[in-house]
This record gives sequence, structure tokens and C-alpha cells, in this order.
Amino acid sequence: MASTYSTSLGIEKIATGEQSGAWGTTSNHNWDIIDRIAAYTSVAITTNADTATLTVREASPGSGTENLQNGMYRVIKFTGALDSNCTVTVAPNTAKVFFIIINATTDSGSSGPYSVILTQGSGANITVENGNSAIVYMDGAGSGAAVFDAVSNLALGTFNPSGDTASGDKAAVGYTAAEGLILTGQGSTNDVTIKNDADADVITIATGATNVDIVGDVTAATVNADGDTSAGDNATMGYTSVEGLILTGQGSTNDITIKNDADAEVCGVPTGTDDLRFPDDAKIELGAGGDLQLYHDASNSYITDNGTGNLKIGSGNQVDILGTSETLATFVDDGAVSLYFNNGVKVATTSVGTTVTGTLIATTDTDTSNTGDVTLDFGANQNFVLTFTGNVTLVNPSTEQVGQSGVIVCIQDGTGSRTLSLGTDYETAGGSGITLSTAASAVDIIPYFVKASASIQLGAVQKAFS
Repeated sequence: MASTYSTSLGIEKIATGEQSGAWGTTSNHNWDIIDRIAAYTSVAITTNADTATLTVREASPGSGTENLQNGMYRVIKFTGALDSNCTVTVAPNTAKVFFIIINATTDSGSSGPYSVILTQGSGANITVENGNSAIVYMDGAGSGAAVFDAVSNLALGTFNPSGDTASGDKAAVGYTAAEGLILTGQGSTNDVTIKNDADADVITIATGATNVDIVGDVTAATVNADGDTSAGDNATMGYTSVEGLILTGQGSTNDITIKNDADAEVCGVPTGTDDLRFPDDAKIELGAGGDLQLYHDASNSYITDNGTGNLKIGSGNQVDILGTSETLATFVDDGAVSLYFNNGVKVATTSVGTTVTGTLIATTDTDTSNTGDVTLDFGANQNFVLTFTGNVTLVNPSTEQVGQSGVIVCIQDGTGSRTLSLGTDYETAGGSGITLSTAASAVDIIPYFVKASASIQLGAVQKAFS
């Protein structure tokens, strides 16, 4: 039976009994496709081309062959010089895929820059203007296939822009350290319009003007946006060139309280203090996606890193982790890392290794019933105490770690004469294998050392402990 292929990306599904001896090659081809699914590429459009094709998969992929296409990448930056808008057809029209598209084309003349228009069939298209990006998906509906904007009417909990807007922006949200939140637009009547849920204007900025028109009433106890606040203000917003935005208040519990739309407190400044206090379970979130979180849940306190990269704690001298009245750990810059028990150092790094104060105990696996094939878990244990209830073969493990050492204790059951056979990863002097004591309840000890992966060297058996 011939191979079949996934509809969207052409991943080959080998039929039962097919491609004997070639599964590895075909699987590698499939992995190359999967690798592109999470990757980026740049696609150069032919100079001044009005049309182009972005192939997701071959119409008829070849069995056991590499069928890689640019359209298998999820993030695609179009480059090249254009003298008109370019329509890019996603093929085949049955592929159900999504893309992050970046239009980085240039103007080959003087009338551009130009847009990239994405199409798949006779259905809707999406236009990505020059210098912009879009997240789109194709419905793969055949000749009537359509392209959709995946983030149209996008609902966001928090949006944190990180760059300035520009004079040519039609509708943009930006941020700079000096200006803070920036709204920029351009229209024939207004550059910026803020509406309510009834689609009625609330605030407008006329085209090309700097005046703000507030359609309805502004109701506030105090608004002092053109000067400083003072200690006696109950609830005041002010401004100075040095301090920027100023919020001043006074209350019996908090001087300032910030609430959400459910009238629940988000944070507050307790009366007469310079503290910023958050209620239980309210998180301080740092990073565009709330990557780093600090909070207290009424029982415990948390520092949680949910983002990419590592959580790094830095100091130019020393970092101490403290308990209620004792030291738990210290980290000295260019010095020792020390772990404490009951305020005493038990483990400390040095310039040549580690110093342990007290006893270092490795995990031991004690198994009272062993017969037939036995696989030792070196990842979980250092030492092994095995009672033989039958002849045992130590089969090749997969968890050994280079440099690991320990002992294997072999105990004969009440019958005795149980034998030990070894997988090829276990090596003995002269390849002579292991001969155990045969007496009932005899105890033998075999030392081991992991020289390399698949190379566990066994020492001489220490027999008949009593």
C-alpha cells in the first residue's frame, strides 16, 4: 500500500509494511517539515513581480523523498523590490495553515511602497501593507478558499506596546519613556476618536488639531493636571516637570487605592506611609506577558517565572537566603555557594570542588524479589540491594551517568545457587563475567564505576559477607 500524506503540510504517513529499512530517512524528512512549523524564513519576491506563489506542500509528494517548501514555515518575511502590489497565492488551496507575515519589501521606483496581498482561492484575501505584519490563516476550502485575519477583534487582557508611533500611522498604539501611552491616527474628520459601546463619540481630536473635544460631561471631585498637589488634598491628580504624574490622597485606611472594574482593590498606599501594598493573590507582573510574578496568597509568598529565559538573581557582593532567625544559603560573588542546616554550613563549593560537612548519603534501591531480566535505574539510585529469587540477567540500562559509582549487593534467597548474567553494557576484568556465592542467603558485593555511556565497569566480587 502506498504512503498517504497529511492534508496541510504533506507529512508522509508510511503504510504498513512499506519502505522497509527506510523509515529513518522518511521520518527525518517529516521531522524537517515539523522543524519548519516552529521556525522563520525570509522569502524574496522576484523583482517587480505582480504575483507569486507560497507553496505549503507539493500537490503530489514523492514517497520517501524530501518535500520541503517555504510555506511550511510559520513566520515569513517577504523581501524584494516591487513596483506594484504583489498577490501571493498560498498553494495548494486545500492547505489549512496559518502564518505570521512580515512585509519587508522595498520600492523599486518612486510610487511605493507596496502591499502584499495573500490569497488562496476565490474567497476573501488579506492585504499586508508595507512595513506591517499580520497573523493570518487559510481555510483550505479548495477553489473557494479564503484568507482570514486571525487577530481581527482580538481580545486582550493587557497590551504593552514598546515603541513610538509615527506620523503616517492610520491607527496605532505606542509607548515611549518620555510620552508614556501614545495614540496616533489619521482620518478625514478626526485623527483620534474614542467611542462608547453604543458607538457614540466620547472624546475626539479633530484632524491635524491638538484640541481634545469631550462630547459628554467630565465629572471629578478634583482635577489638578496643570500643577502640583499638596498634603491636604483628599484626592488630586497633578503634574510637575520633575515628578511627572502625581496622585495624592488621604483616607482612613489608604491614601491612594487603585481598583479594577469589579470595584476590587488592586493595590494601595496605606495612610501616612510610603508603602505600596497589594492584597492577597494580587500579582506584581513584570514583562510583556506577565513573565515574572510576585504575590502572596494569604498563606505563602511566591516569586514565579513563567516566561522564556532564566530567573537571574544578581549581586555585586553576596546573596543571602534567610529564615526567621538563621541563614539558609549564601552565594558569594567569585566565592563559595553554601547550604546550611540549622544555621550550620553542610555543603560548600570551593575552587577545587565541594566540601561536605557531615555524611553524604546516596539513594539505595532495595528490591527483595528479583528474577529474570532486571534493569537498574541509575538515574534514581546510586546503590542497589537485590535479593535473587531466581537466576537474574542485568539487562543494559539507559540511565547511567558517566562518573557514577556505587555497589550492587546480591543476596541469595533461601534456595541459593542463583546465577547472575550481564548485558553487554556491563564489563568485567578479562570479560570473565560474575560468579556469585551459591549458599542460601549468601551476600556478595560488586563495586561498579560508569566509565562512559554503555560502559559500566564491575570490580571484583566481594563474597560471602556474614
